[in-house]
Amino acid sequence: VQLQASGGGSVQSGGSLRLSCAASGPNFSSYGIGWFRQVPGNEREFVAEISWNTVNKYYADSVRGRFTISRDSANNMAYLQMNSVIPEDTGVYYCAATPTTGWAIRPYEYHYWGQGTLVTVSS
Repeated sequence: VQLQASGGGSVQSGGSLRLSCAASGPNFSSYGIGWFRQVPGNEREFVAEISWNTVNKYYADSVRGRFTISRDSANNMAYLQMNSVIPEDTGVYYCAATPTTGWAIRPYEYHYWGQGTLVTVSS
């Protein structure tokens, strides 16, 4: 599976942004899709995950209630809707695919990664 994240940009605090993750290759619908973010000097941080069948969605405490993860497996797409953003949401956002059927919050659980898209939130 190859992944490509897009949709990043600059936004003011309180604004919204929608990230997209385009996938190619077989069996996309059988993978859980996660979003991570990273700022220089920090480890990659789990943001959200959606299960292969869309039944389960998991969120980091820091984004729960503000971000929404979704997917359109028929079109090999996944999304991260970011609302009420704050400066702490700044970072490079990556989408990734995991074969894990449960909650996967650690980077090593993900086998495929996109190249990342930069989100900058100004106060």
